[in-house]
Amino acid sequence: MRTPYELILGWRYTRAGRATRRNGFISFISGVSMLGIALGVAALIIVLSVMNGFQKEVRDRMLGVLSHIEIYEPAGEAIPDLSRVLSTVQAHPEVLGAAPFVGAQALIARGEDMKGTLVRGIDPALEPGVTDLAADMADTVLPRLQPGAFGVVLGGELARNLGVITGDTVTLIAPSGQVTPAGVVPRIRQLSVVGIFDSGHYEYDSALALMHVDDAARIFRVEGPTGVRLKIRDLHAAREVSFDIAGRLDPGLLVRDWTRQNRTWFAAVQLEKRMMFIILTLIVAVAAFNLVSTLVMTVTDKRADIAILRTLGASPGSIMAVFMVQGAMVGIIGTGAGLLLGLGVAFNIDTIVPALEQALGASFLPQDIYLINRMPSDPQRSDILPIALISLALSFVATIYPSWRASRVNPAEALRYE
Repeated sequence: MRTPYELILGWRYTRAGRATRRNGFISFISGVSMLGIALGVAALIIVLSVMNGFQKEVRDRMLGVLSHIEIYEPAGEAIPDLSRVLSTVQAHPEVLGAAPFVGAQALIARGEDMKGTLVRGIDPALEPGVTDLAADMADTVLPRLQPGAFGVVLGGELARNLGVITGDTVTLIAPSGQVTPAGVVPRIRQLSVVGIFDSGHYEYDSALALMHVDDAARIFRVEGPTGVRLKIRDLHAAREVSFDIAGRLDPGLLVRDWTRQNRTWFAAVQLEKRMMFIILTLIVAVAAFNLVSTLVMTVTDKRADIAILRTLGASPGSIMAVFMVQGAMVGIIGTGAGLLLGLGVAFNIDTIVPALEQALGASFLPQDIYLINRMPSDPQRSDILPIALISLALSFVATIYPSWRASRVNPAEALRYE
């Protein structure tokens, strides 16, 4: 099968550059356009992959501590008829596990150090069925939480900030206390540190304390668990399942899924991802539209060639196709190189970033700010395919005007001074 001459000429113009100084300059500009497109596409892939990985990593670590769905009493009181609530949710086909809890805020002190703490009273027998963190400690730490012993399991960062280890004693100060003539006196209780956990999520490692549910109920003066935590089959269906469960329970109970517990954070990440996509797409657009100047210079340099082709019978459409092929080749090669570079970095970023941090002596992800201490990456087809298509489309659009100008070259005018 014979290759169309438009394709042959377009490819020759793309790689030409050794015959004359001018041709060499034009080929250099063409190479710069390819490089610009490649770097723009690679930057898009790398940034979006890192943002996807960041979101997935933080989400997974959150759900290692949080449950998929929480049912709680809005006033912070004990859930009425807890057994009926548990039987109702456990009968739901999407629910894999349910565990009661007591949630409250307090202060934990050790000597002169004092930290605000989220206290969670749990049932050591049921909690492993709803969170990965509890499942990891099911056979080691959780059995130490015995009712009446007033033991506590602290997050690793919280323990380090207080300077305590397993076996030490800390003081819990609960805001709900006794009313005296001098005012409300906070309840103070000595607790024994029976374990320390590290979830990998700074927010919870620095503020969460786990106790037995009965001990927490006694300290915070509630008659029983203030909520129920659920684990479901599909975490992405948490919104729909929570609505269904809410319809089966008493109207006085609130049902909240994991997306609502961190709604602001997830919304901010999605907004940042969209804005980064738009900004970096503009970089690709600038690189793609550099093709306009490249092709205009090529058309000016090849006016004699265009005139000869026209006199040999080439139609304006064929001339236009030649230069569109040239621009399309630049776009295809640049996009392909960008895909290879971007995916290469995205899939190996967990080794590239530590090497850069060691070489530069810097930390790109301070854990107390970014919640995680390593650079994650999660390339997704839903991001990569639109990036490639947009890059190719922009490259094609950039070729239209210069190619149309080439097709309008008058042979007589072009050959007058040749």
